[in-house]
Amino acid sequence: MGFEKEASSSSYGLPSLPADEPSTGPLLAPHPSSLPPLSSQPKTFANVFIAIVGAGVLGLPYTFMRTGYLAGALMLIIIGALTYHCMMLIVHTRRRLDLDRGFSKIASFGDLGLAVAGPAGRLAVDSMIVLSQAGFCVGYLIFIANTLAHLYPFSPILGVLKPKVVSILSMLPFQLGLNSIKTLTLLAPLSIFADVVDIGAMGVVIVEDLLTYFHDRPDLVAFNGGISVVLYGLGVAVYAFEGIGMVLPLESEAADKPKFGRTLGLSMGLISIMYALFGAFGYFAFGDQTRDIITTNLGGGLISEIVQLGLCINLFFTFPIMMNPVFEVVERRAFGKNYCLWARWVLVLVVCLVALFVPNFADFLSLVGSSVCCVLGFVLPAAFHLKVFGEQMGWIGITSDIAIVVIGIVFAVSGTWSALLEIFFSQEQIGRL
Repeated sequence: MGFEKEASSSSYGLPSLPADEPSTGPLLAPHPSSLPPLSSQPKTFANVFIAIVGAGVLGLPYTFMRTGYLAGALMLIIIGALTYHCMMLIVHTRRRLDLDRGFSKIASFGDLGLAVAGPAGRLAVDSMIVLSQAGFCVGYLIFIANTLAHLYPFSPILGVLKPKVVSILSMLPFQLGLNSIKTLTLLAPLSIFADVVDIGAMGVVIVEDLLTYFHDRPDLVAFNGGISVVLYGLGVAVYAFEGIGMVLPLESEAADKPKFGRTLGLSMGLISIMYALFGAFGYFAFGDQTRDIITTNLGGGLISEIVQLGLCINLFFTFPIMMNPVFEVVERRAFGKNYCLWARWVLVLVVCLVALFVPNFADFLSLVGSSVCCVLGFVLPAAFHLKVFGEQMGWIGITSDIAIVVIGIVFAVSGTWSALLEIFFSQEQIGRL
């Protein structure tokens, strides 16, 4: 994609880092023994996989049912390739800026925004990270509540408190406690457990899907719906690949940095294929009966129940880990980097309240993917890359960056509108029942 020629560019016109901004790297290289161990290529490959694959994959079969299986697969491949391209844009932008300064002060996407566009750049990145991370947590709560309501249904309490509402309200006190922990070191191993459970659940679902498909053979559609359905599918696909905020830390930890792009590309390619197969198999098995969370299509056996409960447990404990970047941004900007218990509790309460009013898991994935994830994953990387390398790139490179920015903005606006209509339509339909 022409990255090899970018080393000759300059950073003319870029803002200098504020003097009070703490450096993430020393002026003099530290002694090798004081550095953390770097990641080998296999470990980097695994870390990329862990950073990207999450609960969003469970909404892909429903999306394939909406878009058609070929349309859904094409969307995933296109979004996967574009996401990889934008990840490499920010990697090479950081490398250029590091080379100009002689040492690294850029440890995160927010640092990159500050270096390229000043405080406004950091504000843009911070805002998108807060909204996306909070959106992921809302999705977790919706998944847990809907899954528990499916496994253990009961009549509304007092005619008002439905199973989903009871599930979310019962989780609130425990989440307030978990999110009060200053350091999440003790909870970090649970993220690895979460990915093991996700992979295991995907394996069980695929086997169940194949058995069901060969038994029932439902009618299938390759392409379905109009522009609104396409926007819906693209939003879910963007959500499924969201992990761009982890790219710079992963590249920093890679032992063989020249091969990081190849390792990242291989991992993204494998994830794209896995996503396409998972979405297609789920739709093949259940056809028009595919639900927004594919695990709720499974039978009522013990293995199915264990898989669904395991997913609920790991997402429950992953919630505070995913909220941590939100706390970091809010406490850095509003409280001088000081821990603030009441602010954390307010943020958790807001996330729970949003989850109460969103009826459909996949609809919410589409909303988050179409809005904040699209801006964070496509618009900002291309805009930052264009500012740093614009004077040295040829017309093809400039046109490519501008096209990504424009398409990203158009899709963010139209996709967000389409997803909101889907959510409001779902609420109206539920209200009529």
